[in-house]
Amino acid sequence: MLANKIVIINYRMGNVASVQKGFKKIGAETILSHEKNDIENADYLVLPGVGAFGDGMKNLKELGLIEILNNRVLHEKTPFLGICLGMQLLATTGYEFGETPGLGWIKGKVIKLSVPEKFRLPHVGWDDIEIKRDTLLLQNIPGQNFYFVHSYHLAPNDATVTTSICTFGQDFAATIEKGNIYATQFHPEKSQTSGLMVLKNFLMSKRHA
Repeated sequence: MLANKIVIINYRMGNVASVQKGFKKIGAETILSHEKNDIENADYLVLPGVGAFGDGMKNLKELGLIEILNNRVLHEKTPFLGICLGMQLLATTGYEFGETPGLGWIKGKVIKLSVPEKFRLPHVGWDDIEIKRDTLLLQNIPGQNFYFVHSYHLAPNDATVTTSICTFGQDFAATIEKGNIYATQFHPEKSQTSGLMVLKNFLMSKRHA
């Protein structure tokens, strides 16, 4: 794998170690860090995470990361991958345990899945996705079955950023793409061969730009 600097942002929201292992399986070395110097010099940025929207934003603020992330991703166009909570934090606003402003990179809101009684939340386990438009993340994947763990989802204002959907009582965005910003609601690091291909595809994004 090319010796690019891949920084997985460690902002006290869990799941970072398993994401690091996922990248290691495809031969990519990563750095777990919240240090600004590492983020400033990264070729690729990854924001994973499990937990509540408000806690995630609180930790990013307390670590002083919002300004540098805005600069690196929005202005310098560093390839960025959000995973699970990391995808949800891209929204304008989250409505989990109250109302919390998000990063605002993807206009939209994070709301609870609205499912019939026979569906239990959280949505946990393997589920199929349906590709809605061409996207780098899902090129050449061997299957469309991925592993999900969530009760909330990002509902973008602009439907064209949604590149695939999953159906669990309702349709929701499974992947999004907007310029250099990529995100998955599912966990690619837990999704076996197809998930590892998603991580590998993300590392092609600098060539794709």
